Amino acid sequence: MNLSPSLTLDARLARIRLLLLDVDGVLTDGRLYYGPEGECLKAFNVRDGLGLRLVQNAGIQLGIVTGRKGPALAARCRDLGIELVFSGVRDKLALLPTISARTGVPAEETAFVADDLVDLALMGAVGLAVAVADADPAVRRAAHWVTEARGGHGAVREVCQRLLVAQGRWDGIVDQMRSPR
Repeated sequence: MNLSPSLTLDARLARIRLLLLDVDGVLTDGRLYYGPEGECLKAFNVRDGLGLRLVQNAGIQLGIVTGRKGPALAARCRDLGIELVFSGVRDKLALLPTISARTGVPAEETAFVADDLVDLALMGAVGLAVAVADADPAVRRAAHWVTEARGGHGAVREVCQRLLVAQGRWDGIVDQMRSPR
């Protein structure tokens, strides 16, 4: 069951306990690079990575739901400690009950960051649907919030920071970074 459409963005953000991400066009800029052996290479934003670490440290669970598979994604998820990874997915919405069961987090306490048409169904089922700035126009219209940053260019960091601010955790994180132990 989705949250009331009248909830403010901050109210939606305050309830989030699970952050789901698409990959291509969200964690990356959507371009695919192929090496000489046909391997697919992707570039990930390091600031997005720190944002994801901060969210994890705050107790918010992370997951990946993407249509593509590959070693670049697997390596990035290992680096970030993201264990909830669903790749090669055709019907993202069909996974939501499995994800909720595995995490113990209901759909209304779940956020999904997306960029393209294949994401629309899942966006409509979660408590907070986020589109990156350069998402397809239909995805931007379906979102509760559209980031200022483009996919692969800090959009995920923007989401992480806004999530932590809404949950009253950001100032403590900044203070901790000023004087690490």
